[in-house]
Amino acid sequence: MTSLESFSLAGKTAFLTGGSRGLGRAMAQALGEAGAAVALSARTLGAAQAAAGELEDLGIRAYGVQLEVSDVDDVERAVAEVSSEFGEIDVLVNNAGIGVGGAAFDTPDSVWDEVLATNVNGVWYCSRAVGRRMAERGGGTIVNIGSMSAGIVNQPRWQISYLTSKAAVHQMTRGLAAEWAPLGIRVNAIAPGYFHTDMSPVYEPQYKPWCVDPAPMKRAGEPHELGPAVVYLASDASSFMTGSIVQIDGGFTLF
Repeated sequence: MTSLESFSLAGKTAFLTGGSRGLGRAMAQALGEAGAAVALSARTLGAAQAAAGELEDLGIRAYGVQLEVSDVDDVERAVAEVSSEFGEIDVLVNNAGIGVGGAAFDTPDSVWDEVLATNVNGVWYCSRAVGRRMAERGGGTIVNIGSMSAGIVNQPRWQISYLTSKAAVHQMTRGLAAEWAPLGIRVNAIAPGYFHTDMSPVYEPQYKPWCVDPAPMKRAGEPHELGPAVVYLASDASSFMTGSIVQIDGGFTLF
């Protein structure tokens, strides 16, 4: 196998949560371009199927499934559906997540609970459901989408629940990597910085001084720039990596 061949995902089935738009949609396409058949989820079936249809138009075998990652029963159902209808999962990308801003004293318990349920419980439920199947089949790869916010405090938009959740994702990544390595399951994470999407208008005047200007590269990331890193961690190119957190933030956290 050559170095370039080690990046191939041909013959693999990938399942990416939260894949209908933004960074998730870009990562789903990257996995497909590397040769994987790609199942992706969204909270509504229509959104998931629409994104899958876009991938199929690009020549990528794709499947859309409705999923609420914070619901353990729904996770078990969706994983079983993808495995039986589309193919056993070789690669899991835990991308589904939410972020809600607000000062700590002003954050309702309901917001705290929702963010932690989605960003932490969702990663755990999906990892466990897919990990069990991977262990039975001899291994697989899991890529968690964390955040540079696991190690810094974003300003001026306070978001204590989001910071806490992403720090938990990073530590969960390390814990599962250590425990599941003997089972042939590698678990790594990506910690993105500020990326420019429809849901993250980082170049708007109210955000740019905080999100873009402090970065040494003086720009935000574009969604397609995250895809190759996911392919790397999902493929044999990273065969000796587990428990790693790959920071992709344009140098934002250097200072």
